[in-house]
Amino acid sequence: MKNLYIGTCSWKYPSWEGLVYSRAKNINYLEEYAGHYDSVEIDQWFWSLFPGHPPKLPAATAVADYRAAVGDDFRFTVKAPNALSLTHYYKHLTGGKERENPYFLDPALYREFIDSLGALAPQIGAVMLQFEYLNKRKMASSRHFLEKIDAFLKAVPREIPLALEVRNPNYLNTAFFAFLKERNLGQVFLQGYYMPSVIGLIDRYLEELPDWLVIRLHGGDRKGIEERSGGIWNKVIDARDDELADVVERIGSIQRRGILTYLNVNNHYEGSAPLTISRIENLLHP
Repeated sequence: MKNLYIGTCSWKYPSWEGLVYSRAKNINYLEEYAGHYDSVEIDQWFWSLFPGHPPKLPAATAVADYRAAVGDDFRFTVKAPNALSLTHYYKHLTGGKERENPYFLDPALYREFIDSLGALAPQIGAVMLQFEYLNKRKMASSRHFLEKIDAFLKAVPREIPLALEVRNPNYLNTAFFAFLKERNLGQVFLQGYYMPSVIGLIDRYLEELPDWLVIRLHGGDRKGIEERSGGIWNKVIDARDDELADVVERIGSIQRRGILTYLNVNNHYEGSAPLTISRIENLLHP
């Protein structure tokens, strides 16, 4: 059974013409993308929480279009709406005031979200709950966080695999990985955004990892690489040769343990996700 899927974070980038797409305009981007890769991350449904409005959920037309564009063996990793994973509204949307999010880990909203995915569901390899950095003001402790997750899991459907991405490094410990494994949850490792290196975390917790996981390769200086690229993502700007080799070596360690892995590559990692994937493939199959 296939246990390694490699794809990009989102896909509609006209500057991938010649790398992924036959031309920059008037094409079915996802359909052409699926001719090159076997998975992709959907992040557009993450942005869902706005004051004064109910959470925004996937449109039925988009869901149907995405399903029609890919084959049965293609897999999506989907970021769940941030209405589920933010403890508070973003302050820039509330005039600087701190307002609690009433939808945080709301089982009813999660069920509605899953229902909205409709016919796409069989192609979803993972739904990812992405949590921001949770300080003690937003979450008393990692134990308190896991208690909330546990209560949430007891009230939601589990047909679609669910993974957690936490951005407080202090949460990543033996107890956390045991919790994931016991509840058949996946781990989302993020390379970037001030998180500890995926390399060190895999080395430290290799024997404790859950049966499946997602690795998201993001860069460190998002704004900087956007300025240098000018929004044109067709060349390597920040080559991460040594780090990439180390990541691929750890993927080999994970694969030898039979862990199902989704590797999601962002343009911000080196400057062009398709070119980074080519470099990864060359390292995997020299």
